[in-house]
Amino acid sequence: MTTAPSLAPATDTVLKADGVTMRFGGLTAVRGVDLTVGSGEIVGLIGPNGAGKTTFFNCLTGLYVPTEGTVSYRGTRLSRKPHLVTQAGVARTFQNIRLFANMTVLENVLVGRHTRTKEGLWSALLRGPGFKKAERTSEERAMELLEFTGLAHKRDHLARNLPYGEQRKLEIARALASEPGLLLLDEPTAGMNPYETRATQDLVLAIRAQGTAVLVIEHDMRFIFNLCDRVAVLVQGQKLVEGTAEVVQADDRVIAAYLGAPVDDHTTPDDTADPAPTAETPPTTDAPDPGGAPSADTAPDATPPADRPAQGPTGDTP
Repeated sequence: MTTAPSLAPATDTVLKADGVTMRFGGLTAVRGVDLTVGSGEIVGLIGPNGAGKTTFFNCLTGLYVPTEGTVSYRGTRLSRKPHLVTQAGVARTFQNIRLFANMTVLENVLVGRHTRTKEGLWSALLRGPGFKKAERTSEERAMELLEFTGLAHKRDHLARNLPYGEQRKLEIARALASEPGLLLLDEPTAGMNPYETRATQDLVLAIRAQGTAVLVIEHDMRFIFNLCDRVAVLVQGQKLVEGTAEVVQADDRVIAAYLGAPVDDHTTPDDTADPAPTAETPPTTDAPDPGGAPSADTAPDATPPADRPAQGPTGDTP
């Protein structure tokens, strides 16, 4: 494996995946993947469709329990339950948008605060001073995140009425509401136009500037290579290479497995020679031998058709 140092400053490790393997019966979707993400880093994860990227994300966040390997966050092994993973400080978005369509934009973000509130059932039922204070705090934080993502003016809109790009932003805002130390983004620019893609890139950089590490899956190579400090490539469930954008782009294995094998424009004289004759395609004769008898292929048919009388030597009909 080719590895290059991160462009980000050397910091403590936020996420460490060690030998993560995920099997479904006889199918191995992820095989022995190691990956680390440092504090303040943006790390990209790329690979062809079916390479195991989303399955690996599911293993990191507790949606799947890895068959083998461990996942640790800031030195502590993560729970196998998704809500405890979120409570520990790891949040994610999904490849397919998963918003509460009939809830408002503000309410969707408030849902993300559930791991950061301490009020219980009785507090919610009695709605005492403690509950009201916690509710105000959560709403203030939710509005800050809507301002951050540019959605504050649509706080009362239903999520289903937002344009596609804003729904993606709302998912990110909801994930940030849990105050994560690591944010996992699964194809955040899928289906976006270039303007929306650039806005998402700026948003991810702003998230990093606030101290949150980011691990992102994406098929847009320009987005990944312009954004990430390091990039890891998964192919058939295994990590093929990891390094800076320059290292990954120059790796022949990545070019062959993901970006497409290069075409060799150089030909040799042997490449342009006529193919040898085969049994299916007998050799052709360029010119008949003037002194020889005609071959079976070139001689005229001596038997006249049944509907035409035979001709004499002069061509006249006898």
